[in-house]
Amino acid sequence: MSLRTPSIPERPVTFVKTLSPARTRLALLALALGGFGIGSTEFVVLGLLPNIAHDLLPQLYARSPEIANAQAGWLASAYALGVVVGAPTIAAFAARFPRKKLLLVLAAAFTVGTVLSAVLPTFGLVLAARFLAGLPHGAYFGIASLVAASLMGPGKRGAGVAYVLSGLTIANVVGVPAITFLGQQAGWRVAYFAVAVIFGLTFVALALLLPTQPGDASATMKRELKAFGRSQVWLTLLTGAIGFGGFFCVYTFISPISTEVAGLGPILVPIVLVVVGLGMTLGNIVGGWAADKNVVRSIYSFFGLFVVSLAGLALTAHLIPGLFVFVFLVGVAASGISPAIQTRLMDVAGDSQTLAAAANHSALNIGNSLGAYLGGLTVAAGFGYISPVWVGLMLCAPGLALVTWSVLLQRSRGGSLASRREHPIVPLAAE
Repeated sequence: MSLRTPSIPERPVTFVKTLSPARTRLALLALALGGFGIGSTEFVVLGLLPNIAHDLLPQLYARSPEIANAQAGWLASAYALGVVVGAPTIAAFAARFPRKKLLLVLAAAFTVGTVLSAVLPTFGLVLAARFLAGLPHGAYFGIASLVAASLMGPGKRGAGVAYVLSGLTIANVVGVPAITFLGQQAGWRVAYFAVAVIFGLTFVALALLLPTQPGDASATMKRELKAFGRSQVWLTLLTGAIGFGGFFCVYTFISPISTEVAGLGPILVPIVLVVVGLGMTLGNIVGGWAADKNVVRSIYSFFGLFVVSLAGLALTAHLIPGLFVFVFLVGVAASGISPAIQTRLMDVAGDSQTLAAAANHSALNIGNSLGAYLGGLTVAAGFGYISPVWVGLMLCAPGLALVTWSVLLQRSRGGSLASRREHPIVPLAAE
């Protein structure tokens, strides 16, 4: 496969804003509500891992809770693999379709997949339901990011991406802890029904508040797939995958790390999740601002913070203050990388904007799946619940190497990663 990167010509930005500021905020809020639902459905499994393992894998749990918890972690991997498959497939196929209608279809698919997760009776069937629920994830975030960029206007793409992702980060502050507590009290299936309600509300909000925005009438699957012929696209995607792989090594096992390593009671696990979510929210805000200033500097800075926070967590997780301080910083670092990665993909994807925006979430969820799997291997092998943190730290080295490779490759071709090329934004039409 050739990884030759074609040059990207400068293109003027065209933007027509026909929405009032209040309508714009409401439209962004509708998009963020979808992110809130996605964050809830993706991450609530982690706080309820022991509950799910006990219910769906009772015999294995009776023999070895650690192995049962590790196997239940496959539910996170199955969802992540659904994202990996669904994001490029849906995005490449649907780039030409009206974006509002496509987002409504994706919200409906989320609702159905989450309800199936709540009602199916066996571990294997729930595993399949989690895969199906993950299929619309990447396409939703990718398309929502493009719509948000149109709403925000030129020069604020990172902020637009961060706004959409804010729903996901706020879910980790409010939604995931609250639904985790609900699941602990009423059962994990009730927790998934609650998430399905959020997606139903998202559908209504998108239908009422989102302005019409046509798809790219000239888009074809062949044109969208050209993104995968660009070396900088691959390097950026791999950087995101490695970075979030390190995060998910930790996050998948945050519940047993809190209870078995730090000695907290299960009732306090939602508090730990709130702290992680607060870190992710702060990281997302700062990351969006930093990405609009300098993409590469932002990636390097947050990777550096990631190294420090993972090392600190590995060494101090047995102390309650150390646990809370460093899970907060892990959340800041991991979430801060995302807007920069998404913005960078917009820079290097050329005309394949829809596919590149969605493929970012495939890459992140490859990292999610890899992190959950590698962390589970070390736990199942008997190295303890702190071992996934060390695995996450080791993943930072190839992540930083990929960023450096991207920088050196761009400089060798006479370009600058600090410069940002903004592509035409499809005008919005108020309804």
